[in-house]
Amino acid sequence: MLDGMTTNADEPQTRPRRRAPAGAAVLREDVTEAIRAAVFEELAAVGYARMSIEGIARRAGVGKTAVYRRWRSKLHLVLDIVSALAVQGLPAPDTGSLQSDLRLLYEVTSRALRHPVASQILPDLQAEAARNPDMAEAVQRALRDGQQSVASSILAAAAERGEIRAGLDRDLALDLISGPLYWRAVVIRSPKLPKGYLDALARGTAEAIKAL
Repeated sequence: MLDGMTTNADEPQTRPRRRAPAGAAVLREDVTEAIRAAVFEELAAVGYARMSIEGIARRAGVGKTAVYRRWRSKLHLVLDIVSALAVQGLPAPDTGSLQSDLRLLYEVTSRALRHPVASQILPDLQAEAARNPDMAEAVQRALRDGQQSVASSILAAAAERGEIRAGLDRDLALDLISGPLYWRAVVIRSPKLPKGYLDALARGTAEAIKAL
């Protein structure tokens, strides 16, 4: 119970301490970050279905109560973390040309998607999303919003430079930009990209967008 607590919420009560402001328990940020990191490790190790609060707490080196003070269940925990990925975003490239902007975006995205943890977690979360509407919404935001925000910035810069026409079909252009890497990394789960693939993809995508 948190009512009446006068100590740090994540530390055992060893001696009397001053009451927290407004009667609220103080949640340590380092503990929160340790739990978040443990969630990714646990998802990669056992998958969402077998993941447990007990396993997360054990990996984080905290008690179960430290997890439950922050999230009501493992679903809320994962939804919170996956949703946070959507707002982190990627820095928009600004290299001076559409093709080189796309090449840099693909380099960063490819590394992220092929990280061992991400490559194990994403297919599992997508499978869970098929059964859970809340999870589906969170996964869509994480995979779509951040990537499309950057892609939209790339298109806007290309339009300002006169590389593409202002009235092109933006949705189709965004599909062309974002689709190939996710297809290879998440659907096909290709372990390694062919030599020169990112260069060819950036060149082909830039030409396709200019032709829209």
